Amino acid sequence: MLARNRFLLLVAVGGATLALISLSLQFLNLIPVAPVEERPFQASDGGAVVAAAARGKSRKRVFPRTEEPDPLSEAYGYCNTPNRTEQAWEGHSPADYKLLSVQVMIRHGDRYPLYYIPKTKRPAIDCTLSTSRKPSHPLLNAFIRHMGQGGRGHWESPLGSAPRLPNHSTCEMGELTQTGVVQHLRNGQLLRQAYKRHKLLPPDWAPRQLWLETTGKSRTLQSGLALLYGLLPDFDWAKVTARHQWSTLFCGAACDCPARSRHLEEEQRRQYRLRVSDAELERTYGAMARALGLLARQLRAANPVDSLLCHLCHGLPFPCAPAGAGGGCLITAQFAVIRRQQLDDEADRRRAGLYRKYAVLAMHPYLNRTANKMERVARAHEAGRGRGGGGEDEVFALSSAHDVTVAPLLSALGLEGARFPRFAARVVFELWKSPPTPPPKKKKKAKARDGEPCIRVLYNGEDVTFHTDFCRSHQRHAGRPLCPLDNFLSFVRRDMFAVVNATSYQEACYRRPG
Repeated sequence: MLARNRFLLLVAVGGATLALISLSLQFLNLIPVAPVEERPFQASDGGAVVAAAARGKSRKRVFPRTEEPDPLSEAYGYCNTPNRTEQAWEGHSPADYKLLSVQVMIRHGDRYPLYYIPKTKRPAIDCTLSTSRKPSHPLLNAFIRHMGQGGRGHWESPLGSAPRLPNHSTCEMGELTQTGVVQHLRNGQLLRQAYKRHKLLPPDWAPRQLWLETTGKSRTLQSGLALLYGLLPDFDWAKVTARHQWSTLFCGAACDCPARSRHLEEEQRRQYRLRVSDAELERTYGAMARALGLLARQLRAANPVDSLLCHLCHGLPFPCAPAGAGGGCLITAQFAVIRRQQLDDEADRRRAGLYRKYAVLAMHPYLNRTANKMERVARAHEAGRGRGGGGEDEVFALSSAHDVTVAPLLSALGLEGARFPRFAARVVFELWKSPPTPPPKKKKKAKARDGEPCIRVLYNGEDVTFHTDFCRSHQRHAGRPLCPLDNFLSFVRRDMFAVVNATSYQEACYRRPG
C-alpha cells in the first residue's frame, strides 16, 4: 500500500512539474514587445495585422530574424489561424532519392484556455463543428461523418471513451476548437500533397504500416484524427489502432529517470529567480490585478497569458472587470511587459543550459524509438522486404502531443533557436535512400554500391536538418545532399548525452549528482 501511495505521489508531482514548465515556457515569441497605445485590445486590431501579413511572404521563418519582428504579427503566427496558403517542404528531395518512411510529432490545434481569470467573462467560443462558421475546410463535413463511424476502429484504453469530436456549444477548459480541427485537416492535406507522388502508403496499405499514438486528452486525440483524415480521407477504420501514451513525454516504458526531474527543478528555480528580480513585471501584475479587483497572487495563479492569447487568436477584446465594479480592462501594454520578461527568460534559459539537459533526458526515449524504427525500415529495404517487396514495414507514424512534448524535442535536437511550438506545430522525420553509387570506371568487375539511408528533419514545413546537432557539421556536397542516418543513430545512442557528461541514457539518469 505504501509503495502504491508513493507511486501515485510521483505521478502527481510529475504532472505538476510538467504543467509548470509548460506555463513558464509557453507563448515564447508571441506577446507584443513594441510600445503600444494603452487601451483594451479590440478584435479590429487583428484585421490590419492579418492584412499586412497577407501582403508579405507566406513562407514562415522557423528561426527568428535578428531584427525585432512586428510583435502582433508574431502573436498571430503562434495562433496559426488557417487563413493563408502555406508552403510545405516535406517530400522534397534530390532526384532519384527514394522515400522510405515518415514519422510526425504534432502539437494539438487551437484550444480553449486551461485557466480562468477570476471576475472576468470567459471567452465566448463555440466548440461544436459547423461548415457555416469560419474557419472551415472542404473536408470538414466528411470528417464529421467519418468520425461517427469510429466505433469500427481499435482503441487502447482510455481512448475508446474519449470524444472523437469537440462537441460543446460553450467550450470546456482545454477543449479543441473548430480552428484546431481545421488546422490539422490542413496539415494532413499538406502532407497528402507532399507524399502523393512517393506512394508512401499504397492504396491497399496494411494496419502495420500506419502508427497512431496520442495522450489521453481529447484535444490530442481529435487533432491526430483530423490530421489522419486530411492525409487519408475516408480511411478504413478497421486498419487503425489508436495507441495511448500515458506520459506527455511519450517515453513509454523508459520514463523512469531521476536526473531528469533534478534538471527540471533546477530550471524552475532559475526561472523563479529571474522572475522575482524583475521589478517592472511585478508592477505590471499589480496594475493588472488592481484593474480586475484581484490580489496579484490570484492573477498569477490564473495564468492570464493563456486566456489573453485565446482572446487574441479569436479576435475578442481583452477581458475587463464587471460593469459597476469600479475596475478596468487589461491592455496591450501590460501584455507587452509579460512578453518582454519571457523573452529575457528565453535568453537566460539558453545561457544556463539547464532546460537543454532536461530536454535531452525527457525526449531520448521518443528519439530512440524513432531511430530504431528508421533503422528497421532501412534494413528491411536493404534486404528487399520494403514497399514493393511484400513487406509491411511501418512507413507512417503519427504522435499527437502537447507543447511540453514538442518544445523539449526541439531542444534535444539542438534546435534551440526554433520558435516555440505554435498551435498545430509539426516536426517531421523523413527517411530517404540515396541512389546507388556507380562503380569506379577503372574497376570493370566492381559492383555499384547500394544507396545509403538518409534523414531529413522539418519543422512546420521548413527543412531544419542542418541546424540540428547531429548534422550541423556535416558537409553538404553534390554526392550527399541529405544527412546520413548513421549521424542520427550515433547522436541518439551516444552523442546527445554529452551535455550531461554521460555516454548513455542509463548513466545519465541514475548517476548520483556530484
